[in-house]
Amino acid sequence: MLELIKKCPVCSAEKFSVFLEGKDYFLSGENFSIQMCGSCGFKFTNPRPNLDNVLKYYESEKYISHQAVKTDLVTRIYKAARFFAIRQKYSIIISFSKGTRYLDIGCGTAELLRYCAKRGLTVKGIEPNEKPRNFAQMNYSLEVEGDLTAVKGKGESFNCISFWHVLEHLPSLSQSLNDIKSILEPQGVVIIAVPNAASWDAGYYQKFWAAYDLPRHLYHFSEETLKKLIESHGFEIVAMKPQKLDAFYISLLSEEYKTGKRNYCKALFNGLRSNLMAKRKSCGYSSLIIIIKRKNP
Repeated sequence: MLELIKKCPVCSAEKFSVFLEGKDYFLSGENFSIQMCGSCGFKFTNPRPNLDNVLKYYESEKYISHQAVKTDLVTRIYKAARFFAIRQKYSIIISFSKGTRYLDIGCGTAELLRYCAKRGLTVKGIEPNEKPRNFAQMNYSLEVEGDLTAVKGKGESFNCISFWHVLEHLPSLSQSLNDIKSILEPQGVVIIAVPNAASWDAGYYQKFWAAYDLPRHLYHFSEETLKKLIESHGFEIVAMKPQKLDAFYISLLSEEYKTGKRNYCKALFNGLRSNLMAKRKSCGYSSLIIIIKRKNP
């Protein structure tokens, strides 16, 4: 079953146009549409799977962020990139957080939480998918809840909360941002990483761009629309960082969606080109990281 979004998730306007007609190249092969708000320019999947139906689009052993044992070449590339990305993420967390209590929303198999815990942070995760949640609990002995309600019910608060490529999956942007504000320490920070639909590689690959990831990605941010969203919920940007490795991995998947082949050399070239174009500021990096805090009264 699909649900139709009648109001823009960012500005609540009601007039949209079709931005792109695509499909789920990863799993189902079903067709989906991305629409664009006529007022603020925000892009979102519409119509989209409803809450009762969306989980089936994640039920695949190919969904890399939810598994930790597969050893094919693409997965090995992903894990190698994750090795370096975890260190970058940890560096960002300790650079901007004024305390040690850290919550990672959508933590998957919790590799990042494990790394942070070994370095002295008090960590907790939220992961709605049972399989990776159980993996983190059983293999790493980490505290991982199924949803944010369990955390809010305990009256806990955190110095740092992160959404590493998770915000684009959450059905209600407004509720999610309001919920984290209620458990964020007054001087705390929130880290958000999302694909950048205004990047060079997004423009190059068009409907084959793997980071559209229809229909699992419900929203398709740019730097401008992400800023509008967080400001409308009483946050302000502290800093912005690139995720340069994402351009290579996304280009690799996009090449396969477009041509049916894993064109490693071309993917490498396009990843480099995307980062170069972003550095020249003609467009943004393939993925954005923003660090935000509450606006000063």
